[in-house]
Amino acid sequence: MDTITRMRAFVAVVESGGFSAAARGAGRSKALMSKYVAELEEELGARLLNRNTRQLSLTEAGEAAYEESQEVLRRMTALREAIEATATTPRGRLRISMPRTFGDGDLSRGVMQFLTLYPDIRMELSLEDRFVDLVTEGFDAAVRVSALADSSLIARKLAEFRVVVCATPELIAAHGRPEHPSELAGLPCVIDTNVRFRANWPFSEAGARFSVPVTGRVEASSPYAIAAAARVGLGFCRVPRMVVAEDLASGRLVEILGDYEPTELGIFIVYAHRDRMPAKLRVFIDHLVAWFDAERKAGKTC
Repeated sequence: MDTITRMRAFVAVVESGGFSAAARGAGRSKALMSKYVAELEEELGARLLNRNTRQLSLTEAGEAAYEESQEVLRRMTALREAIEATATTPRGRLRISMPRTFGDGDLSRGVMQFLTLYPDIRMELSLEDRFVDLVTEGFDAAVRVSALADSSLIARKLAEFRVVVCATPELIAAHGRPEHPSELAGLPCVIDTNVRFRANWPFSEAGARFSVPVTGRVEASSPYAIAAAARVGLGFCRVPRMVVAEDLASGRLVEILGDYEPTELGIFIVYAHRDRMPAKLRVFIDHLVAWFDAERKAGKTC
């Protein structure tokens, strides 16, 4: 096994805080990660980690090895990117992060279409609803829904993004149609626990942001489960419009409070500043821009 692989394992263990977490992140076994670190210690002739049942800590030699390993890995990444940037045919591995809602929905179709067009590109697609650190976690790019406050990243807008509050006609008839978001505080709601605001739904009025605390019988960590609960009348829900677009079109669900929804949200692809953009990343970004544009022209909204 080469030294670079051992260094990657060592850095992953330190940054994850343990062998188990590092193994999960790398898709390897805990035993294999431990073996890589032990081999690096043997190669360097020094113990790098103090191990006990509760925690890991770096030895003095380990602190030096961690800093140098990070620098070596950064240089290897820069070298790979420099070589890939000169390639006329896009190739290599792409690590992409995007929200699970998109990966479970239509966007996965666009991504897989891209891979059929570029057979020399491999992809690791991470579907999770947190904002990953592109640089420290080694991602090439991330698709994000945000108002894009992070100016340290380069961003390209892919589409507008809309969130809606909706419910069945029967539920609205039983409880009355809310005319202001504050009225939701006394109504049954279905709560998505996988979003940052959770049970404090954000709204906008006259340019000012405010939130309304809501409660209900059902909580779930998926907008698709939330929409399913709303369809059977378990409460008002707040979900991405794309999740309930067909329900709204058919009348199964009815949108309310549209004038109070924040308008600054968008779908962006973000990536770190680079001296040279690898060809594999450039064509992926261009593909997503074209795919979203085609979806918009076909009348599909996010």
